[in-house]
Amino acid sequence: MITVLICDDAPIVRMGLRMAVESEPDLSVVGEAADGAEAVAATKELQPDVVLLDIRMPRVDGIEAARQILAEDTKTRVLVLTTYDHDDNVYAALRAGASGFLVKDAPPEHVIEAIRAIDAGDAVLSPSVTRRLLDTVALPGGVKLPELSEQDSRLLRLIAKGRTNAEIAAELDLTPATVKTYVSRLFTKINARDRTQAVVLAYESGLVRPGS
Repeated sequence: MITVLICDDAPIVRMGLRMAVESEPDLSVVGEAADGAEAVAATKELQPDVVLLDIRMPRVDGIEAARQILAEDTKTRVLVLTTYDHDDNVYAALRAGASGFLVKDAPPEHVIEAIRAIDAGDAVLSPSVTRRLLDTVALPGGVKLPELSEQDSRLLRLIAKGRTNAEIAAELDLTPATVKTYVSRLFTKINARDRTQAVVLAYESGLVRPGS
């Protein structure tokens, strides 16, 4: 069972998300929070697998809440929800360690798929905002990656292009299990929590350029 904490200052949004989540047999809502401070406290108490976290909330906003939640040694992953697909704060949330983001008007089935993907260790980037995000705020040159082998560099480039493990396996003529092992080792090398952070690092370091 995947446990979920819903954090949004709008009761009607929380209610809608709860209904969507609890309609699935493998998902369970363990709590709700109306602002970032409540989200941090509830995460510490309930230890959910996934936190659905709004960016714009009173007292403590979603970005700071994500930082505090993910600063702890926790298995919890954060999925950021935003009203606007051009919200630059999304990038800050990803840098804080969030595993991805969706716009709030995403269909309920997309939210459910995102929760499952994030719980499995994958990342979720809303298609409508990924290109704009990378083109406008992921400017290269701010981060230096450790020395990578040619294979690791190629692997990171493919991840940054949004390739799944299965697609990478087909392109590199490897088994999916081997790719999974290589990806895990790569994340350890570059100190990335998941695919989202790996993509951010690839762009910030200049290994991958927007539009390439």
